[in-house]
Order: sequence, then structure tokens, then C-alpha cells
Amino acid sequence: MATMCRIPVFPHLLQDRCVDPGLSLSLVRSVMAEPDYLEGDCEELIKPKKLLNPVKSSRNHQDLHRELMMNQKRGLAPQNKPELQKVLEKRKREQVLKAQREEQEAHTKRSDLEIELMKRQQKLEQLELDQQKDEEEQENTPEFVKMKSNLRRTKQEANGEELTT
Repeated sequence: MATMCRIPVFPHLLQDRCVDPGLSLSLVRSVMAEPDYLEGDCEELIKPKKLLNPVKSSRNHQDLHRELMMNQKRGLAPQNKPELQKVLEKRKREQVLKAQREEQEAHTKRSDLEIELMKRQQKLEQLELDQQKDEEEQENTPEFVKMKSNLRRTKQEANGEELTT
């Protein structure tokens, strides 16, 4: 005959049931969670095996799970947004892309007039920068150098008037 393995029942746990039924049940469950037949005493008993979940073992579920994990790694996890919000975000994205494309086309397709105007604008900007540098140099030069250049200029003007008269 097979030996029967029994789970011990503690009577003092059952007495506490009237005081706090949730606590006593949890204590009974904790005792029952560790059966003694796993110790090897009852070799004749059939040991329980974990059942396979048919949903998780299905090929479709595995493929879907793999795809979701890849998207999660890439940062493309599905978001629970309302349909209206998704549509508005899509429109906004399309408008930004359209504006970028138009800007690129505007830069690539310039007429001859636009090219000439750009060249003139660049020349004017360069002249302004040169003038600013000259002014800064004049401000930083000592006063005696400025006076010397003024004297030369007045002397040349005086010599120029004598030659014309």
C-alpha cells in the first residue's frame, strides 16, 4: 500500500479564525504552500507539473510578443492615445516634413537674379565688416598717430591748392 502524505493542520490557527479571518487564512496558505511530498518521502505520488499556457505557446502570440519587444527596444512602443490625437500628430509631422522639403527646394532652385542679389548682399556685408574693423583700429590707435595723419592730410590739401592756383 502507498503511504499517504498528509499536510499538517495546526488547530491553533483555526482558533484564530474568529479574530482575524484574513490573517489565519494567509497563515494556513503559507503552510500549505510548502507540501512535504516534494522532500522525496512519497515517491509513489505523481508530482504536479506546471501546465502549458496554450495562448503563450501559440506561434501568433510568440511573433506578436517578439515584435512588441523589438519595438520597445527601438522606442516605438504602442501608446494608448485617442484616435483624434494620433491624427493631429500625424498631420503636424506631415506639415513639418513638407516645410522642410520646400525649404530644401528653395535652396536648391534659385534663379539667376536671386544668386546675383545674394552675391551683392555678401559683398555689402563684407564691406560693413571691413569698415567696422577700420573704425575699431582707429579707436585703438594712439592720439599722436591720428594727429600726424591729420597734419599730412592738411599739408597735402594745401599743396594741392597751390598747384591749382
